[in-house]
Amino acid sequence: MGVRVVVVDDHRLLAEALASALKLRGHRVLAAAAPAAGAAELVISRAPEVCLLGTATPAEPGAFEPVVRIKRERPQIAVVVLGPVPSPRGIAAAFAAGASGYVRQDERIEGVERALAKARAGEPAIAPQLLQGAFAELLNPAAQPDDEGSRLLRLLTPREVEVLVRVAEGEDTRLIAAGMAIAPSTARTHVQRVLMKLGVGSRLEAAALAARTGLLDRAAPVRGVGQA
Repeated sequence: MGVRVVVVDDHRLLAEALASALKLRGHRVLAAAAPAAGAAELVISRAPEVCLLGTATPAEPGAFEPVVRIKRERPQIAVVVLGPVPSPRGIAAAFAAGASGYVRQDERIEGVERALAKARAGEPAIAPQLLQGAFAELLNPAAQPDDEGSRLLRLLTPREVEVLVRVAEGEDTRLIAAGMAIAPSTARTHVQRVLMKLGVGSRLEAAALAARTGLLDRAAPVRGVGQA
């Protein structure tokens, strides 16, 4: 039986992609939005069984204020947070605010579905490995916590960074090739290498991952240096 769900994320492209995927799998998506504000109001007004709430900064103060309000006014609505690789503080803050689960933004759609079903059933919806990773970090904190966007950026060459920026801007292979003065076949090869290094299966996923981790903000100066 499908879940009645509202998908809210700051990145409209990701919200709509998730909504489409869930609809195709038999779920009833009541709304998919990227509100600058008013996320809680939207969820409360639509009254879904589960809200899938995206956040790029789970450890930031106030990141889960919408969760607090939703649970205060509609405690029957389960909230599953969709975010980047979380820190222990991020996981703790999500559950302290009243969330029923936490799913990594690069999780497969099957994993998102499992989280929605568990949350609807009143069960905690978080992968065991996330909890294990959080406990391990709490017990053995890193001297300098890794930043996901910077880590991903280090995987790419300057040429691949430019390709990623162009992919995120919606350019197809032909436009990438023309803009970089390379052959279309070379452009396709660069795109495939970027997808492989980021561990994603499509250009849409690459763009969403880059936006969510802040990789695009870091990529802009790198691209500028490369073009100088």
